[in-house]
Amino acid sequence: MKLRTLVVAGLFGLTTGAFVATEVTAQTKLRVMRGATSSNIKLALNRAIVMESDESFAELSVANPGVADVAVLTDRTIYIIGKATGRTTLTLLSAEGRLITNVEIQVSPDLAEFKERLREILPKEKIEVRTAGQGIVLSGTMTGIQSLSQALELAERYAPGAVTNLMNVGGAQQVMLKVRFAEMSRSVSKNLSSSVGIIGVSENVAAGSGQYATGGNLATLSNSVANGTSGTITSSNNANGRIGFGFSAGGLAVNVLLEALESKGMVRTLAEPNLTAISGKEATFLAGGEVPIPVSDGDGGITVEYRPFGVGMSFTPTVLNDGIINLAINTSVSNIDSSAGTTTNGISVPGFSTRRAETVVEMRDGQSIAIAGLLQDNFFDAASQVPWIGDIPILGTLFRSSDYSRSQSELVVIVTPHLVTPVDGSTLALPTDRVKLPSEADLFLNGKTAVPTKSGRVSNGSVTSQDFSGSYGYVVE
Repeated sequence: MKLRTLVVAGLFGLTTGAFVATEVTAQTKLRVMRGATSSNIKLALNRAIVMESDESFAELSVANPGVADVAVLTDRTIYIIGKATGRTTLTLLSAEGRLITNVEIQVSPDLAEFKERLREILPKEKIEVRTAGQGIVLSGTMTGIQSLSQALELAERYAPGAVTNLMNVGGAQQVMLKVRFAEMSRSVSKNLSSSVGIIGVSENVAAGSGQYATGGNLATLSNSVANGTSGTITSSNNANGRIGFGFSAGGLAVNVLLEALESKGMVRTLAEPNLTAISGKEATFLAGGEVPIPVSDGDGGITVEYRPFGVGMSFTPTVLNDGIINLAINTSVSNIDSSAGTTTNGISVPGFSTRRAETVVEMRDGQSIAIAGLLQDNFFDAASQVPWIGDIPILGTLFRSSDYSRSQSELVVIVTPHLVTPVDGSTLALPTDRVKLPSEADLFLNGKTAVPTKSGRVSNGSVTSQDFSGSYGYVVE
């Protein structure tokens, strides 16, 4: 019983092997019968096929050996190898020089291997691959621009310069970038100075800490001599924190002026530009102005160039796989700074104070990241005095002045991307939708320059027509 089972199994294996061999032979051989081929040869790049002829041939030739190479195995069998994409013709001749047949050979990229690589590298993408002429055609819907780029780069390996891209990227591909500039500046300065003026009967003597001023609308000490000039002490600034007194003893008059100043200041700057761009395209934005700057043209003449200032932004978004957004950002906030200007050949050129950030980041829809932060702390103090006298304890204070100042500024730049899609225009609210022009009665009788709409309602739009309570939108009152 066991012997019979083994014999049956062996015969089944031989039958299956013969069937498989027949299938492989049928797929890899092309027969030439009665002077004509059963079909033209379509060959993958770097693949081979065996062609058999029912008539012996004595000579063969290939029109373009760079496309296909042939090797003669027997007088009736030929081995053909695809070397480069393209078309060529194989000619067979008999011993008498008679034409047996012409075979059309077409070598195309190896799509089987290319499809396998696509499935290995991009298993989640549904990409359709076809041939067109000597190239490859890709179609389908991709989940991200990164996958699309990878598929195209791989296709170029198999058909250099002959890849046709018919693929598109699904999902939202427009990105709105919200940038917030927040800057806070604080400054503190203190000043304490003293001046002493002494006048005698015969000559004037003036001593002090050097804090004197000439001209201007400055307060003068009332306790001065009769001529109004000698011994008079003037304030070093327009400070309100000053006190002066004087006394005389015989022919000697003494005037004393004490000044104390403390100032504090704070500046808050906030800008929130928003800009939308399609994936892979650059968008720019500027809210400010342009200043004319004189520039020499090299021939002794002067031309004018315009330098922009204000809130500027440019960015290039790229939507990658899994909703990740790549952002190349260049943002800046600049103001005209007269203290940093210069004068050349009688022409005044203004200066600019600029805060700029340029970087590349990646994040998901709605996430935020601080791309720049600056904490600047400037400190300055100075002391001036009359030599030697200012070093005397206690009494030297009258012949010494001190200045102290400190300024701090903190800047933070935060970016937030959003994937957006267009909507109907009536669903968008504008700042002007909540305010209407006043009537003559409202303007002249009530003194109103603008009249808000009733309960914030407007006639158009599904969003703008809603009755919101509280402050909303871009105009907050």
